[in-house]
Amino acid sequence: MNDIILTVDGLKTYFYIDKHVIKSVNGVSLKVRRGKTLGLVGESGCGKTVTSLSIMQLLPKLAKISDGSIIYHSLKGDIELRNLPRNGKKMRSIRGKEIAMIFQDPMTSLNPVYTIGYQMMENLLYHENIRKGDARKKVIKLLGELGIPKPESRIDDYPHQFSGGMRQRVMIAMAMICNPSLLIADEPTTALDVTIQAQIIEIMKQVQKEHGTSIMLITHNMGLIADMADDVAVMYMGKIVESGTIQDVLGNPQHPYTRALLKSVPVLGIGKRRRLEPIRGSTPDPLNMPEGCEFSTRCDYVTNQCLTEPPVLDIGSGHLVKCWQCKGRCLT
Repeated sequence: MNDIILTVDGLKTYFYIDKHVIKSVNGVSLKVRRGKTLGLVGESGCGKTVTSLSIMQLLPKLAKISDGSIIYHSLKGDIELRNLPRNGKKMRSIRGKEIAMIFQDPMTSLNPVYTIGYQMMENLLYHENIRKGDARKKVIKLLGELGIPKPESRIDDYPHQFSGGMRQRVMIAMAMICNPSLLIADEPTTALDVTIQAQIIEIMKQVQKEHGTSIMLITHNMGLIADMADDVAVMYMGKIVESGTIQDVLGNPQHPYTRALLKSVPVLGIGKRRRLEPIRGSTPDPLNMPEGCEFSTRCDYVTNQCLTEPPVLDIGSGHLVKCWQCKGRCLT
């Protein structure tokens, strides 16, 4: 069995708006290992969510995958997801059943006019050969496992009757109802208090342990990445700038952007005198990107060489860095 469940190679997803082209995802390559968690991290607007929507074939009409491949290594063989029609029978059979997604905002992702139970059973009835009564029992059981009190009665409640944390659990339950092989979690703890965040993380860990689920975790929270991920891919302005195991990327960061991200994160117990170091400048205009390295306008190590596209270098054990300054002499 292939130990890789998803391979994304050279993915380019562009938005075409009023004669302008916005290169939201511009050559992304990553791999998700079977039964492991890949953390996709970066600032807001760097292309993380568009990458996930490209994989799920849920892009808006203005967006188009211009190049690259998205290969799902299913137990029955490799499937090139990019070649499947967005709403075709094959893609619909995979989406929700084998590859599921927890969407970013549970407040708006649930339909307010349908009950929680109806929305959860809809996915189960579509993908599984199961009677409605049995589907209802399975939903009640799953809600109980996810910590929803009195699931026998709450199953008939509407989304507005649930708290934010409970709605997020419902979103996880909807994604996990068919035991998918790959779960894409887009900012699963956004807008939740720290207590509920910890509960959501534990639920995802439990699901992965019990079912061997592969997870692609999308976030800008470096603490969440350190707690959950096995591998990390750092994204900036539509490109992966550094990737590798959690030990390599967080323990020995080499790209200036990765280092800047880590320096801007508050850490408990390091003393009051340590000052956070925000990344200077701002992200470039996507319609007027700098030549060469996109991070060059904010980088402390920039040289004239950075005006050309940097190569992707393997500095050891699959630790990849897209930076001229790592060529032959990594940052120290």
